[in-house]
Amino acid sequence: MGQSKTSKYYAANPTAAEKRREYQRDLNKSESEKKYRAEHTKERRRRDIDGKGGLDVSMKKNGKFVLESRSSNRARNGANGKSTKKN
Repeated sequence: MGQSKTSKYYAANPTAAEKRREYQRDLNKSESEKKYRAEHTKERRRRDIDGKGGLDVSMKKNGKFVLESRSSNRARNGANGKSTKKN
């Protein structure tokens, strides 16, 4: 498998890569991110799929969880600041 454009960019620009890692460290420490991870992990444990790979647990607009493939879940980036969660 080849490298993505993003991966190639950060390999060629180490200062940008370090800046991104610093941002990610701060983001991952935030209370909202911790709560988000905890909710999703709790749901994966409830469904007995935590640590087993497979489908992602994704939250719908109404707050319910659904299982969906990684590609469809992670392709939804929220372009232009709009929510693209499933209905």
